[in-house]
Amino acid sequence: MLEKKHASYSRYAQRCEEADIRLGVALAAGKDHAGIRSLAALSEVGGWKSIFALSAGTVTWGLLSGNPRLASAGRRMLGASILASLAKTSAKHLVHRTRPNVLMETGLYTRGRLGPNVGPWQSFPSGHSALSVAAARALGRAYPEIRGAAYAGAAGIVLVQVLRGAHFPSDVIAGSLIGLAAEAGTNALAPRSMPQATGGTNG
Repeated sequence: MLEKKHASYSRYAQRCEEADIRLGVALAAGKDHAGIRSLAALSEVGGWKSIFALSAGTVTWGLLSGNPRLASAGRRMLGASILASLAKTSAKHLVHRTRPNVLMETGLYTRGRLGPNVGPWQSFPSGHSALSVAAARALGRAYPEIRGAAYAGAAGIVLVQVLRGAHFPSDVIAGSLIGLAAEAGTNALAPRSMPQATGGTNG
């Protein structure tokens, strides 16, 4: 009975992966279009260097301007993005998966445990999705009045990762969940480690 259940689950998982691959390839069909390339370049704001710099800059700006709410928001953004970065990096080291653009350009697709620690083999999970979602959620919690804009910006970054052929849909979903979990963890520790941001404790 257990063997039958395992076999059934394996077939279901395989069908889900195949659907994920087909959808990823279909959505990335225009990855070489000039417009998509431009969006891909803009989406680099969701990379770890940009997110860390933005978060640190927000902290600095808040401190220099005497705005504790802004400084707290920056600290939350920085803490959430660092935690998200650590989590996504650990996952990338544990799981290897070739990116959609590799499949589309070379026909190669492989997935498994561990594997080469190089970019083309690190599709899962999406780091841009993890960090941008973590930072946007932290900012939206501190400033509910701009929550919609922050979330929309993060969603755009997440979508572009699929359109540019850098990630399959499941990669960006996993990355987004990592970002949400990282921000939730940071927020849970916030009362003990940093001041609450005015107006953002119920978001």
